[in-house]
Amino acid sequence: MTAYLILENGTVFEGVPFGAYGGVTGEIVFTTGMTGYLETLTDPSHYGQIVLQTFPLIGNYGVIPSDFESSSVAAKAYIVKHPCKHPSNFRSTADLDAFLKERGIIGLCGIDTRALTKMIRENGVMNGKITVSQPTDADLDEVRGYSVKGSVAAVSSSAVEKLSDGSFRVAMMDFGAKRAISEALKARDCEVLSFPHDTPADEILKTKPHGIMLSNGPGDPADPANDGIVEEIRELIKAGVPIFGTCLGHQLLARAKGYKTKKLKFGHRGANQPVKDLQTGRIYITSQNHGYAVVADDSSFMNVNDGTCEGLDYGGSFSVQFHPEARSGPLDTVFLYDRFVKNIKAAAAR
Repeated sequence: MTAYLILENGTVFEGVPFGAYGGVTGEIVFTTGMTGYLETLTDPSHYGQIVLQTFPLIGNYGVIPSDFESSSVAAKAYIVKHPCKHPSNFRSTADLDAFLKERGIIGLCGIDTRALTKMIRENGVMNGKITVSQPTDADLDEVRGYSVKGSVAAVSSSAVEKLSDGSFRVAMMDFGAKRAISEALKARDCEVLSFPHDTPADEILKTKPHGIMLSNGPGDPADPANDGIVEEIRELIKAGVPIFGTCLGHQLLARAKGYKTKKLKFGHRGANQPVKDLQTGRIYITSQNHGYAVVADDSSFMNVNDGTCEGLDYGGSFSVQFHPEARSGPLDTVFLYDRFVKNIKAAAAR
């Protein structure tokens, strides 16, 4: 069988379908991780996107449910060069093809992923459509008209949920939170209460949290659909409770503080992004998954590759663009969770 990838610039790649069978349109983004494909697929931040893996062989350690970052797959489709048909791992329960079929996620393999990645790097992120039919002008029109909408609402939880017990209560605003965030907090003796993205600030503050976590999530932080969230974050700031934001949480906190954001040419996605601590000069390797950045000239961290903002410090609160709790990925910056808990203890002692 043959499947096609149609890009909004008119380029067509011909490959082989795997996973679920059919057609789908989305925003194509590439990620550079050599491992961590299960975490990538189950990361809610990929909502509305077709994920392209730059590493050619994917699926060699199979499917391991305990490694999932959420219970569902947010990505619309998955593109790899060579999906492994015979994984080898004592923890594996299935192969990648079977997993995608089970979840209804369309896959495409056998195309020149290097050429596609270079095209995105040179031209910027673009939309695409995977189809098992001969491409038509109507397909191209559909691709060019596509945009990711309603992303945070689509992946956020629908009810308040207690995720862990502990001595310090952390209220987490769920914009598409990865499981690793609550686990990192749990390991530091935190009780984690997860709140839907549209929860009013006064309802969160009624629980008397010692700290507030703003999670990762998908989409454009400047999307008008996020304006209400930004207003609630402003109310949380007034309460004086220590706040820690990552990824989208970092961007929304920055917007609440008056900063602007911009779309990056092709984003930062992978487990090998170098970030410089501008106070100490030390460079860390970080895991990232985002297509937007905060515009700031007073960053606490900076991306070494392109100079974009990777963090902001507000005193008792702070935020970073990367994922300190990365799985699979580097744990160079996991100490930021310790800093958050230290801020919580300092605030409680006042």
